Amino acid sequence: MIRFLGEYEATLDTKGRFLLPAGFKKQLPETENLRFVINRGFKKNLNLYPIQNWDQLFDDIEKLNDFDPKVREFLDNFLNGATFVEPDSAGRLLIPPNLKEQSGLEKDIVLVAKIKRIEIWDSNKYKQLFESFSEERYSNLANEVMNKNQ
Repeated sequence: MIRFLGEYEATLDTKGRFLLPAGFKKQLPETENLRFVINRGFKKNLNLYPIQNWDQLFDDIEKLNDFDPKVREFLDNFLNGATFVEPDSAGRLLIPPNLKEQSGLEKDIVLVAKIKRIEIWDSNKYKQLFESFSEERYSNLANEVMNKNQ
């Protein structure tokens, strides 16, 4: 499994392509066939999974009960639009137009490590996310979440 750390800015070209920041490239294993899956995030963002991490997640998803309406609803949102992507000859990744539009990505984007995946945000939406989150709320949330693991 590949794990990521970091937050980097990038720019989309007119076709919706961007260069994966060097800080993330250094965290990837050296391989000839660098592939990813890109899909919708849980907010107005996208998720970018290295194929190894996606395969592990997909193994878990395969085990879900497709007769459960909640599972079907989850799968509709999580898998619809999921697409394999790989760098072109210039090292750029193409964001499919439908995903680019749904997540509101324009030109300036931020790529944020979320351990097993990279989130892709419109730069302005990412800034708004933090402007709406108070230090007190963050502290309380951290205390609640981290104490559940003990």
